[in-house]
Amino acid sequence: MTLLEKNHKWSNEELKSIAQAKVRGEAMLADSLQAVSAKYDLKKNLIVVHLTNGANFSFPPHLAQGLKGAKDADLKIIQLSPQGTGLHWPRLSVDLSVTGLLSGVFGSRNWTSQQAAKAGRAKTEAKAVAARLNGAKGGRPKSLTKGLKITSVQMST
Repeated sequence: MTLLEKNHKWSNEELKSIAQAKVRGEAMLADSLQAVSAKYDLKKNLIVVHLTNGANFSFPPHLAQGLKGAKDADLKIIQLSPQGTGLHWPRLSVDLSVTGLLSGVFGSRNWTSQQAAKAGRAKTEAKAVAARLNGAKGGRPKSLTKGLKITSVQMST
């Protein structure tokens, strides 16, 4: 086989793999939710996202990682990823996935864990009252199974 024939064979194989990759990519995008537009609604203080299937969803910016406390002018500039699967705020260097937002994921796993930890440490009057009432009742009930070892169970009919 000559060098020219080898190059021709290689070129044909590469063109086939590109065509196959395009088909896989189109199938993947068909299954995903894609944004066609996104805007910041200043009056309602909401990010509004319009999807290819005609549905819309919105969320307040303070819920999302990197958007809390951002200026209105920075929130207004939203770019879509080329496939419409992500939102990007260039002035804030924030990227969020459309699928993640629809699933209630407003940031990275680490950030979400930190938000949950903060919520658990929140000190409110209602939480303090509940703790005092629980304490007045003797605190948390003791576990009945602590220290017990079940070795066998017999069932009778």
